[in-house]
Amino acid sequence: MRWILALAIMAAAPAPAAETSRAGRITLIPGAFPADRAPDGNSVIFEGDHGLVVVDTGRHKEHQAAILDRARALGKPIVAIVNTHWHHDHSGGNQEIRAVYPDAKLYTSNAVRAALDGFLASELANARKRLADPAMTEAARTETQLAVDAIEDRKDLLPDVPVTGRMRLPLGKGALELHLARNAATGGDTWLYDPATRTLVAGDLVVIPAPFFDTACAEGWRTALGDIAKIGFVRLIPGHGPELSHADFDLYRLAYDRLLDCAEGPEAKQSCIDGWQRDAGILLHTAKDHRDAQELLDYYLDRILRDRGKQAAFCAG
Repeated sequence: MRWILALAIMAAAPAPAAETSRAGRITLIPGAFPADRAPDGNSVIFEGDHGLVVVDTGRHKEHQAAILDRARALGKPIVAIVNTHWHHDHSGGNQEIRAVYPDAKLYTSNAVRAALDGFLASELANARKRLADPAMTEAARTETQLAVDAIEDRKDLLPDVPVTGRMRLPLGKGALELHLARNAATGGDTWLYDPATRTLVAGDLVVIPAPFFDTACAEGWRTALGDIAKIGFVRLIPGHGPELSHADFDLYRLAYDRLLDCAEGPEAKQSCIDGWQRDAGILLHTAKDHRDAQELLDYYLDRILRDRGKQAAFCAG
């Protein structure tokens, strides 16, 4: 998994600053996509009358510390964790959160079961081999050990409450709506909508600067974006990147559709990459966003999107 289990030079990083929304009951713990180590996804905390729901828990200790600091500041326990999917930059902190709040129930899809017995089992074996290499740098060893610890901790990755379709998660006087996208960014992606604030949390079904196709069924992902488009949200929090308006999401969806259409045709790879950069242009805010999009899609187009065998496997469900 090129970006999900990326090994890089690990730099000391401050805990991300929490961002409290105008709606009052939502806190965003921003993720990071640095050049020098593997990413953390965005985390979102929903505040109910008697407890907190945390959506995604990040990979690194600093990210989890920010979640726990916010929970302490709010003075309420974390009663539920929702993993939008099983990639470690979204689920790697489950154990750390539950060490403090052991009664927190985990809501996620059963796709993690197949991943643990297949894709992640292979990644675990490879990571253990890397750890046995005496030439490995201490920084790379720390990153690798995070991945090993997350994979070996099966009990904090498997759902207490499987998300098998649309369902409600009570939150004080209201409820969060949980939805399941089958065979999209992973075999089962959970996304959620808060009707009270008209906020949608998309996980990696929406990623800036470019989609992460490591384990993706591209056509299933296209279908999932169509389902999200039917929701009357005013604010969307992606798996990575800043929040989007509904109009921003519509642009993202159009850029995604055109990228897939290009990938399925005879156009040169760079032409497809240039098309994404052009179509998603106003969503890419920095020169780094453009560089990262170029590198990501340069990797994904040939190795995943245009690999019929991988697409058949990822879409088989």
